[in-house]
Amino acid sequence: MKEMPDILWLEEIRKEDISAVGGKGASLGEMSAIGLPVPRAFVVTSHAFRQFLIESGLEKTLFPGFANLDVEDSEELEKAAKKAKDAVMKARVPASLKQKVREAYQHMESGRMVVAVRSSATAEDLPDASFAGQQETFLNIRGEKDLLLAMQKCWASLYGARAIYYRAKQGFDHQSVNIAVVIQQLVQSEKAGVMFTSHPVTGEPLSIIEGSWGLGESVVSGSVSPDKYVYDQRSEKVIDRLIANKRYQIISEKDHGTKTVEVPRDQQDVALLSDDEVRKLATFGKIAETHYGVPQDVEWGIVGENIYILQSRPITTIKSSASASPSRDTGTAKILLQGQGASPGIASGNVVVIRDVKDTGKVREGDILVTQMTNPDMVPAMRKVAAIVTDEGGLTCHAAIVSRELGTPAVVGTKTATQVLKTGQTVTVDGEKGFIYEGTIEIPREKAQAAASVAAPLITATSVKVNVSMPEAAARAAATGADGVGLLRIEHLILGLNKTPGWFIANNREEEFIQELYKGIKTVLDAFYGKSVWVRTLDAPTDEFRNMAGGEHEPIEHNPMLGWRGIRRDLQSPDQFRLQVETFKRLWEQGYDNLGIMFPMVSHPSEFIGAREMMRQWGVDVEKATLGVMIEIPSSAILIEDFIHAGIDFASFGTNDLIQYTLAIDRNNEHVAGMYQPKHPAVLALIDSAIQCCREHGVEVSICGQAGSEPPMVKWLVEHGITSVSANIDAIAKIRETVARTEQQIILENARSRNA
Repeated sequence: MKEMPDILWLEEIRKEDISAVGGKGASLGEMSAIGLPVPRAFVVTSHAFRQFLIESGLEKTLFPGFANLDVEDSEELEKAAKKAKDAVMKARVPASLKQKVREAYQHMESGRMVVAVRSSATAEDLPDASFAGQQETFLNIRGEKDLLLAMQKCWASLYGARAIYYRAKQGFDHQSVNIAVVIQQLVQSEKAGVMFTSHPVTGEPLSIIEGSWGLGESVVSGSVSPDKYVYDQRSEKVIDRLIANKRYQIISEKDHGTKTVEVPRDQQDVALLSDDEVRKLATFGKIAETHYGVPQDVEWGIVGENIYILQSRPITTIKSSASASPSRDTGTAKILLQGQGASPGIASGNVVVIRDVKDTGKVREGDILVTQMTNPDMVPAMRKVAAIVTDEGGLTCHAAIVSRELGTPAVVGTKTATQVLKTGQTVTVDGEKGFIYEGTIEIPREKAQAAASVAAPLITATSVKVNVSMPEAAARAAATGADGVGLLRIEHLILGLNKTPGWFIANNREEEFIQELYKGIKTVLDAFYGKSVWVRTLDAPTDEFRNMAGGEHEPIEHNPMLGWRGIRRDLQSPDQFRLQVETFKRLWEQGYDNLGIMFPMVSHPSEFIGAREMMRQWGVDVEKATLGVMIEIPSSAILIEDFIHAGIDFASFGTNDLIQYTLAIDRNNEHVAGMYQPKHPAVLALIDSAIQCCREHGVEVSICGQAGSEPPMVKWLVEHGITSVSANIDAIAKIRETVARTEQQIILENARSRNA
């Protein structure tokens, strides 16, 4: 097989190349291919980075420093990050790679072009959308020496404190994440900003364009409150504009880097964009949205009459009508401030004013975070709070984007929140209307019920369920109107404890483990009262345990994905399995009959029978318990009828693993990831035969892998008779719509055939 090159130009890159060039690089290549005006660029691939780690010896020495790291300890986290980044910066870059980068740069105005050096991480399959700004970007870089230094700084930023924290909280192995570096012509924008091709909350066909003078960093970071333009795609007109006071702009320094300067007074309050420029931007955005099939978050810049598209990524925060928060009757409540509603929802709490990221340790669960503007280092604090309020920023700033991903109400661009609001003061934040009220505002129960009844979701014969990774997401998942939970991953509850099950057993702290698991699962069951919740037993590969307390006892496996995990490990580790079963047993005894248990990595019915028998021995009434299996190994699909005769109540396709096990493709291996085909005929044949067998025997069959969040695949599944699908939280609205439309098409076609 041909080895991945160290350098790829945009014209060589497509969206399928994400493992080689990261999300940013793949998106730029794809946009260039469809004719959007993208500045010239090349990418130093993830292969080059991995070779750097190997040849420098960092592959062996870097990652033990993250073992047993308590990422909640800011001092310890910063110390580990500094040590890792220093190691990367001190390591020698292979001479051959340096030469390849120099040669590529020479093709950009003979090595004189001013460029942006942008990180593009290749981590895939995280439970939720990645937060913005995990790695670094360096602007206004000129010359080979500065270029190579900026490239190495991008690599080092993969091990910054905020990136380490995020991966740890997601249970993602640090060693498996690579990074590519985009070297792109720097557009010396006279004006720049961000565009949502559809409304980022409701999904309406309204292009939201925000911009300010200078480089777009001022808009993305939220350091200024930008102009805002709303373009209606239906009427093809600008239907709203908000002209802000744009006092500052970010521009390029003479030699390298950027600086913030004051905008000339006669430009501060004038409209940034003409209606024609808004229309052209909206048209480019629509081209990107149509090509990708989903609304896009687009970065743009303008020089003279030339518009440049600098980046595009999917919007992951659009909510269904069912998820909209009910409006509260605020009566005579006093309005303290008004800004832009950036993330819908209403929350009350005590204000904590943060003027520096070092002060985020003051933030407690349920507080109202008030700051001039958030940045990626504040994400740990943002996860705790009930609402977020900022002085600066617009709908496309960091605070707005992250708040929508977290499902946290947010109001941005208030101008004076950090002066008007005081730490300890109780306020209510309306993230839809943009108001901050004095005191706590209660919502009458009857009004909440009335509002909820208005937002009823589409009714479909095929159940549309939701995947849940963390208890914190339960309320947001339930607000989608999903018909239940098709997958609750308990390994994320365990990984969050930062101790292996074996550690709790060895240290006689089993009850603590059970209580943590009980509390997390109960939170989800309560949010989905009366609806089924399928909990998957522990399925963490050994390498995910290794960096936790107790991880030193984990075996070293050549390929953990094919190793000691899932039900095969639980059967051989009865104490570990017993702790999980004790948790389930207590929940059933408390009346949670909507709890179903799903066994992963089963390859033969004997494993299901063995697990059920162990549960019986530990006091579970298995005849009343709802028990099912994941279909993620080809053998389980082939033997599905035998599983049905063994007594399963349901089955669910784990397509991420089923695809790679069927095709012998490691989806995280950059050399073969492009061959990972969800619709490979062999995969579809296995899925179809299993669906037909389950339907014949009256057993519910579902899907909970990534393919369940992709409309084309869901359409095919409904056409082939699947009884339920389970999608990611942000995909529920579009998946339910896909299911409803497909079912209607089936009914229509059947009616036509009868009348023919």
